[in-house]
Amino acid sequence: MANIGGFLCTNDDILARQEKDLLILTEGYPTYGGLAGRDLEAIAVGLQESLDEDYLRYRIASTAYLGNHIAEQGVPIVQPPGGHAIYLDAKAFLSHIPVDQFPGVALATELYLEGGIRSVEIGSLMFAAAAKWNWCGLRYRGESTRRAISIMLLKLFWECGSGGRRSRGCG
Repeated sequence: MANIGGFLCTNDDILARQEKDLLILTEGYPTYGGLAGRDLEAIAVGLQESLDEDYLRYRIASTAYLGNHIAEQGVPIVQPPGGHAIYLDAKAFLSHIPVDQFPGVALATELYLEGGIRSVEIGSLMFAAAAKWNWCGLRYRGESTRRAISIMLLKLFWECGSGGRRSRGCG
């Protein structure tokens, strides 16, 4: 719920050690700095929002609205859409792009170039040979959900996919 950073809590010492080891591999050592005060405040606000059941219902419904509409248009997504993000199956959507040319990156790039929409590749670039999927994660903030935004996204997905004719791989 914040644009940067975060934290993870656990009361399991073994799990905490495993998480710290993974953190070192993916983000760097815990001693490599910290978050600015405004970012910590944003996280605090996000935590408060995430406990508001009305807000959660709205967020989940907003994300489901977009996810279901783009799925109806033939955009392959992970079902059901979640409350945090919609995960597009980039490998299926851009089936002409081989995995070693990063279809998730290609889709994320197209979404940004065509509509200024930020997303993230979760697949062969992020996890290399260990990747089990090639997704493009689209975080869809509930408070910015509007019908016009959803229509614009539908148009972008149609243009980015369009039978796989537009997007190219990154290899």
